[in-house]
Amino acid sequence: MHFLFPLLLTLLQSPHGRTGEIIGGQEVKPHSRPYMAYLESRKESGNLSRCGAFLIREDFLLTAAHCWGSSMIITLGAHNIKKSEDTQQRISVFRAIPHPQYNTPMYTNDIMLLQLKKKARLNKAVQLLPLPEKKDWLKPGKSCIVAGWGRTLKNRSSDTLQEVEIKVMKKQECMKKYLIYDDSTQICAGDPKEQKASYKGDSGGPLICDRVAQGIVSYGSLDGSAPRVYTRISIFLKWIKETLNAHEY
Repeated sequence: MHFLFPLLLTLLQSPHGRTGEIIGGQEVKPHSRPYMAYLESRKESGNLSRCGAFLIREDFLLTAAHCWGSSMIITLGAHNIKKSEDTQQRISVFRAIPHPQYNTPMYTNDIMLLQLKKKARLNKAVQLLPLPEKKDWLKPGKSCIVAGWGRTLKNRSSDTLQEVEIKVMKKQECMKKYLIYDDSTQICAGDPKEQKASYKGDSGGPLICDRVAQGIVSYGSLDGSAPRVYTRISIFLKWIKETLNAHEY
């Protein structure tokens, strides 16, 4: 396991390197994933970064806490983010609420709620994504999908929404690859034998199993290899519900 230490140090020192494009996937049918959102964040350094997010209420989205920025804009109803599509709704983020126990270097509790300045208009291109039940616990071998506008192995970001099917793995697969992996709050997904994974720019997007958001793209190896780590949403349902109730319009 000694070879993991340099990688771990690199991961801890370079959050941008860990921001989760899709590897081994394909372009989705336009607007077939109406819950997906494109998030542009301006960091304190002044740099712009991209992440994914997903709509869970007309005025709230879920994403990864490490996607936080001093100013953030959400684009809903998008397929090609470089085009001005009639379906797109660009809305500024009014309030970003990272989990209070989010740990930046260790990426624990990597989950954040985003409240929009105005409610999104729900239609065929903009819809909500259901959250899991508290008792939900994914079993290894479960097939799920992850989508995003992140990079491919060619190190180029995708203008169009991409998606890939991946499997939930046994916790041991991530425990031996990432010394900071915590199975109680994280999901290990992506078969190391397959070149299929989320990648840079996909962070904050949902891991969807049976049309339910079970995880949030959190981190992984810089080379894009699987498995990668996803925040386990079911553990945070109480916090999500309390936060949503505290910010009703």
